[in-house]
Amino acid sequence: MKKLSTLALSAAMIVAACSSGPASNAADTAALDASGDQPATPLAEAPFTVREIARFDEPWAMTFLPGGQQALVTERAGKLKLWRENGPTRDVAGAPAVAYGGQGGLGDVILAPDFARSGTIYLSWVEAGSGDSFGAVVGKATLVQGAAPRLEGLRIIWKQDPKLPGRGHFSHRLAFSPDGQYLFITSGERQKFDPAQDMGKNLGKIVRLKPDGSVPADNPFAERGGVTAQIWSLGHRNLLGIAFDGSGKLWQQEMGPKGGDEVNLVERGANYGYPIVSNGSHYDGKDIPDHPTRPEYAAPKLWWNPSISPAGLAWYGGDLYPGWKNSLLMGALSGQGLIRMAIDGDTLHKADRWDFGQRIREVEVGEDGAVWLLGDGKDGKLMRLVPKGQ
Repeated sequence: MKKLSTLALSAAMIVAACSSGPASNAADTAALDASGDQPATPLAEAPFTVREIARFDEPWAMTFLPGGQQALVTERAGKLKLWRENGPTRDVAGAPAVAYGGQGGLGDVILAPDFARSGTIYLSWVEAGSGDSFGAVVGKATLVQGAAPRLEGLRIIWKQDPKLPGRGHFSHRLAFSPDGQYLFITSGERQKFDPAQDMGKNLGKIVRLKPDGSVPADNPFAERGGVTAQIWSLGHRNLLGIAFDGSGKLWQQEMGPKGGDEVNLVERGANYGYPIVSNGSHYDGKDIPDHPTRPEYAAPKLWWNPSISPAGLAWYGGDLYPGWKNSLLMGALSGQGLIRMAIDGDTLHKADRWDFGQRIREVEVGEDGAVWLLGDGKDGKLMRLVPKGQ
């Protein structure tokens, strides 16, 4: 009930503030940010129109190649696609075999910082283990372009440890630090709760590695060795988005339990509290203490109740859309839309939420500052947001 009472606080003021766009004053903004609420705005009122570009089968992630005219797109059943703006979309040969089912399959795809020279890309996917167990892995390979694109030299550099039964909460999102020296991997707690606090497992954690998969000596728990040495932060649930902003701060969003979706500012060695604390509740109705009850755990910068099921996260630093510079853009699955959060130093503000009427799986920003989205599921749309007036 305490979550509902938090929602009820200043509800009329919050709804009024959001009914015509961003909150109208500092008090309204603070009330909205402190609550789990964020009413959606009809898409017709957005400062953009949506242009459908292509369709894919259960697309999960995408990344643009240099020049912005081509993009790699993953399909969860195991296909890697090379989309071309002025040509046919082709299958990329040599993609890994994946354990497809539930939330498992082919996941993220990003370019190595030296891609222009090396052609190296990084992929995440789910593989099967013994005894009906599963786990996410990350691999690197060379992308060979041309009429018959392919991957060469694919090798795994990281694995979730241990593999566990079940096909949920793999997370496996990827991001390089702005200096290109470190690879960050989100590793879900596999719907098992306790691994998020277990330092002997790399589940429910954010992992920090060198580009070759080795462990940096300055990781917060490096002296402990084993998988513990990989850990950058802990106490996470199902982390489906991770992104650096323009000042080098690392943000992540995760699906919390019922009514506890959140966005966090990721700090070295920090514990974000799951499953000990959350602003949500277990799906069986059992309560979880809220973050303020345990201040030793890092609290989210923003949270949502009812849940919006966040997926995909990107920093926006462009100028195509008025007022968007220095924002985080986040897709919503059950929330069926796009959410914009304004960054103010170490603080986030709920700025906009648009109702697309469809699940949004991925958010990506092109070299020209245009925002691109992937719809979720069968026949998922690749969409470009065209600023109104263009």
